[in-house]
Amino acid sequence: MLKQIDKGLVRETIAKRAEQEIVSGYYVNLGIGMPTIVANFIQQDKEVVLQSENGLLGIGVSPLKEEVDPELINAGKETVTASSGASFFNSAESFAMIRGGHLDLAILGGMEVSENGDLANWMIPGKMIKGMGGAMDIVHGARKIVVVMEHVNREGASKIVKQCQLPLTGKRVVSRIITERAVIDVEKDGLVLMEVAKGWTVEEVIESTNVTLRISDELKVATY
Repeated sequence: MLKQIDKGLVRETIAKRAEQEIVSGYYVNLGIGMPTIVANFIQQDKEVVLQSENGLLGIGVSPLKEEVDPELINAGKETVTASSGASFFNSAESFAMIRGGHLDLAILGGMEVSENGDLANWMIPGKMIKGMGGAMDIVHGARKIVVVMEHVNREGASKIVKQCQLPLTGKRVVSRIITERAVIDVEKDGLVLMEVAKGWTVEEVIESTNVTLRISDELKVATY
């Protein structure tokens, strides 16, 4: 992947890499924003069921213009399609699925992730928000949490930090971080650089990350 400033391309690139985290047979929740794009890249040979906390089990790809149904939306109020065999239910049943540990994987967006796996992704103090959403339940209910986000913020500061400054969604919940520059695992002894995106060097990733990274013995170039 080349270094580029096209935000749409960056988001698509990250989503393509995140798709590789999904295993056939998984029940998966895709968070609001960037994670929803992942649905468009799931390989056809994977049998995957996507869950939305607003009451849909079996989300399909993003609809074409002629397929848009304004009453069929995900938790981010984006229009979606329903795959064959999809089911609809109320939020109480949806959160029973989440809290009951029935999700194999959740792919969520992030504003900050700390070196010990804390996640902040639901609000910025002083900005108007509609509510905390379902992320606080998801990070404790899903068996694995993968965070997708741009490596740095608009000011160029690392979004991977020693300690989160924004209000937390959950403590020690993140297993893996995927950005347009790298794939980083959260382990008990800190962060481990697992993959570096094409077009970036290890040195550049380290320089743009605000915490110490341990280099994996199996470090490889990420296939985005």
